[in-house]
Amino acid sequence: MKNTQPSSTSSVSVVAANGTLADRVTGTLYEQIRQGDFAPGARMPSENELTERFQVSRTVIREAISRLKSEGLVGSRRGSGTVVLAPNNATPFRLDIDVRDSIQAVLRVIELRRGIEGEMAALAAQRRTKAQNRRIRQALKDIDKAVLAGRDGVAEDFAFHAAISEAAHNPLYTSLLQFLSQFLQAAIRVARINEARREDFSQQVRNEHAGIAQAIDDGDADAARAAALRHMENSAQRIQAADTAFWASEGGKAARRLAETRGE
Repeated sequence: MKNTQPSSTSSVSVVAANGTLADRVTGTLYEQIRQGDFAPGARMPSENELTERFQVSRTVIREAISRLKSEGLVGSRRGSGTVVLAPNNATPFRLDIDVRDSIQAVLRVIELRRGIEGEMAALAAQRRTKAQNRRIRQALKDIDKAVLAGRDGVAEDFAFHAAISEAAHNPLYTSLLQFLSQFLQAAIRVARINEARREDFSQQVRNEHAGIAQAIDDGDADAARAAALRHMENSAQRIQAADTAFWASEGGKAARRLAETRGE
């Protein structure tokens, strides 16, 4: 029987590989499962164990496990946690942007988000609890803190929208966001790089996020939906308004990586 513990070289490959931390962890676990290091029916290491093994945050581990679930490689079992599924146990849904134009790649993700974010915000306005409302407000503050600390705020931006998905009280929205996370975070990264170059863009985004949060706080579903849709539409306009210098910079590189992303 094969050893269920990854070899020491696996962790090294995670650090050396290209892509985000979640990409690297997912890739390593994917290969270990495919190679039989984790047998069908075997329990995956706990979140704490994986966090320690890969030296990454719990958020990264959760995203990696979510991607493996979407591929039909692992699943949740009551009393056992996350277990490896037998081959062909499920047919994974695959998402392929399949465009060479990096601008169009970003815009397609924004279009996809438009309907999701609008209805999610409307439901959150109707169903959110006081505690969930506080988490949405805290997520806004976390974005500002990240920017002040010199970080790009991508994880915090995504966490803001994830908090809204939880407040919608429909777990399918949260699952969908987790499945799309690699695409959404890549698109958010492109947008935030662009917005950071212009103070007016940065302020617009802050105001749009605040508008969504306020409508949810007020319990106004129509206003929340409208605010979320406006945020998506304005995001697309800001991307389209980006100049040549932006597309030649790190923003352009991030957009090209998005255009090459293949999701399963």
